[in-house]
Amino acid sequence: MTTTMHSLTRWDSTPPIDMPDDDFIARLHDLVERAAPALLRLADDDVTQRPSPNRWSPKETLGHLIDSAANNHQRFVRAQEQDDLVFPGYEQDAWVQTQRYREADWPSLVTLWWMYNTHLVRVMDAVPAAVRFREYERHNLDEIAWQPFPAGVPATLDDLMRDYGAHLRHHLGQILPADALS
Repeated sequence: MTTTMHSLTRWDSTPPIDMPDDDFIARLHDLVERAAPALLRLADDDVTQRPSPNRWSPKETLGHLIDSAANNHQRFVRAQEQDDLVFPGYEQDAWVQTQRYREADWPSLVTLWWMYNTHLVRVMDAVPAAVRFREYERHNLDEIAWQPFPAGVPATLDDLMRDYGAHLRHHLGQILPADALS
């Protein structure tokens, strides 16, 4: 992974900080590598059951993370070829239900999740800094991002990538104990 420095100014007015461009990408890679074996240790009965009727089972949550990877993969690639950060959303519950993740083989789901995220780390790392940190006035991160992002503030592909990593970590925290993620 390449390392260059940039000054990151957050939209929420936190002071700019110097950090390596690949810092969060390296952390995401480490998280994926730690989480995969921990996920594989979970029993099928435990990952199939829903904690309540209106919440996803761990299988469905991991399936949602696979869907998120698929949607963000195309966003990360397309952003390099277009003049805005406007992307379609998707109906998350419908995708989970349609693909019947609760019936899927757990080791196969974990392997697909692990492989897809390993690939996304490589895709993120390959994005040139000029593209990754370019500010776009026109975006819909206020609609598609997991964390709130204001509509009237310029956004970067880096913002979307970081949001993806935070979203992934959040949902892994719903499946795995906290010590598996640290």
